[in-house]
Amino acid sequence: MMVSTRGRYALRVLIDLSEHNNGTYIPMKDVAARQEISLKYLERILPTLTKAKLIEGVHGKGGGYKLTRPPEKYTVGEILRLTEGDLAPVACLSPDAEPCSKAAECRTLNMWKGFYDMTNKYFDGITIADLANTDTADNYVI
Repeated sequence: MMVSTRGRYALRVLIDLSEHNNGTYIPMKDVAARQEISLKYLERILPTLTKAKLIEGVHGKGGGYKLTRPPEKYTVGEILRLTEGDLAPVACLSPDAEPCSKAAECRTLNMWKGFYDMTNKYFDGITIADLANTDTADNYVI
């Protein structure tokens, strides 16, 4: 599994909004500058986050973006599944996959299921608050 810049940058945006959360809307140009991410690229990610109601935005003077819930209510798994699609390591485990005709005799299916479950459990156990808290973060580099 390879996480794209889209997934990594979405996490960085949410962490930044968490760290600078003061109840007001934060201009995305400020986030882009702090994170050293192109504003044009962020503008391609923001609609996905907004549509999923992870953030809300206001245009115009005093506008920007803010989180819609506390940072501890966002999991890395939720964000990666939103930006990357399903985290299934093989096509046959994707939610929209056609039933595999070889599943009954597949010697590797249980291994892939275990890896898939482990990956989801791991990412669902990490929150934006965990990543934003530099005292407890395990030096995650995104």
